[in-house]
Amino acid sequence: MQQPVRIAPSILSADFANLGAEVRAVDAAGADYIHIDVMDGHFVPNLTIGPMVVQALRPHSAKVFDVHLMISPVDAFVAGFAKAGADIITVHPEAGPHLHRTLQLIRSLGKKAGVALNPATPVSVLDYVMDDVDMILVMSVNPGFGGQSFINSQKDKIRAIRQRIDAVTAGTGRVIDLEVDGGINAELAPVAIAAGADVLVAGTATFQGGPEAYADNIRRLRGPLV
Repeated sequence: MQQPVRIAPSILSADFANLGAEVRAVDAAGADYIHIDVMDGHFVPNLTIGPMVVQALRPHSAKVFDVHLMISPVDAFVAGFAKAGADIITVHPEAGPHLHRTLQLIRSLGKKAGVALNPATPVSVLDYVMDDVDMILVMSVNPGFGGQSFINSQKDKIRAIRQRIDAVTAGTGRVIDLEVDGGINAELAPVAIAAGADVLVAGTATFQGGPEAYADNIRRLRGPLV
């Protein structure tokens, strides 16, 4: 079943000259997860951070580090991010030859495993890995940059995945989070939640206005469900 809404500020929109303080600020403001976007300039057209930055940030927050790997080939980097302090490691089906093996690797390191679906990636990629995932991430923009607009076609994908999660987990006590990332703001957060999302990634909508605004920004993203 759909879980209580959690907010995962994406540090892609934070002040990179002051990342430690930014992580502490959103933690104090009520963030549930810290979302860390890792990009390689190859799988997506941008370069961001590596395991050393994740390790450096780890002492600044005890919140869940939700690490989204937009890198290919991905397998060689999984252990490094696990050691650096990631709690959830999410990968793309297109980022390696054997998705099932990659998910097994993540879990073997004691971490939760996620699968990210780009806007054009079909839900059918999940057919044979539902038993091996702890999170499914729907990208509601094409990955690579912050500040993009929500792609409306992804609402149907969120609904379809919610139905699939509920069917697989019914009566088992098992939880699979459904996360949405891309263009989420106070107006679109209720739309994503109504479609079935229970984790919302928000970069620009969280970090706009500076640290004094973060708590109000996060409250607006949660909406009336809190």
